[in-house]
Amino acid sequence: MKPAQEEPLEQSIRFCTTPDGVRLAYATSGKGPPIVKTGNWFTHLEYEWQSPVWRHVLEGLSERRTLVRYDMRGTGLSDRDAGSLSFESYVTDLAAVINAAGHARFPLFAISQGGAASITYAVRHPERVSHLILFGAYARGISRRSGTGQGPEAVETYRRLIRDGWGSDDPAFRQVFSGQFMPDGTPEQLRWYSELERVSSSAEVAERSFLVNANTDITELLAQVR
Repeated sequence: MKPAQEEPLEQSIRFCTTPDGVRLAYATSGKGPPIVKTGNWFTHLEYEWQSPVWRHVLEGLSERRTLVRYDMRGTGLSDRDAGSLSFESYVTDLAAVINAAGHARFPLFAISQGGAASITYAVRHPERVSHLILFGAYARGISRRSGTGQGPEAVETYRRLIRDGWGSDDPAFRQVFSGQFMPDGTPEQLRWYSELERVSSSAEVAERSFLVNANTDITELLAQVR
């Protein structure tokens, strides 16, 4: 007798509206206690679901928990007319998704740019965040740092790259930009990453969001995390 096959993991996509009227797409998958993943620079709920980069991560997070994740304003399935793009809007969007999902207390998981918004939310709502899990996160964006590849000059370099090559198949662009995120990526993963740029957002929104992230500085909040 063959063992019963497990049902394939599925996600359910819903929408909520922020206080300033932006429609956000969020997805839930798995069963069990909740875990919330804060949005980061550019995502696409449906495209990532079949991704050679993210699929195994999403499956792992959904294995024993209900994973909640969302597309930030201006990206993915959320409103492409992003309206106001600011650090405060990112924190407000996170709160809107959490309230729509209806979970009272949960671990908050953040990657890269999502870390600062998660820290800010955790400081403002310590009664709701049971654990704060940060991966590759930062308190200060590259405009507020010193050192090689940091500071205002680096910001201008990245802005030009975004304007000229966002979503491009140009190998030179992928080598500089995509390699920052996946320096050891396989050709398949790098191709997927370039396509994610195309389907996730416009170059204009990518540049605006990048500038918000580059100028982020929440160092004064770190001592308040508990």
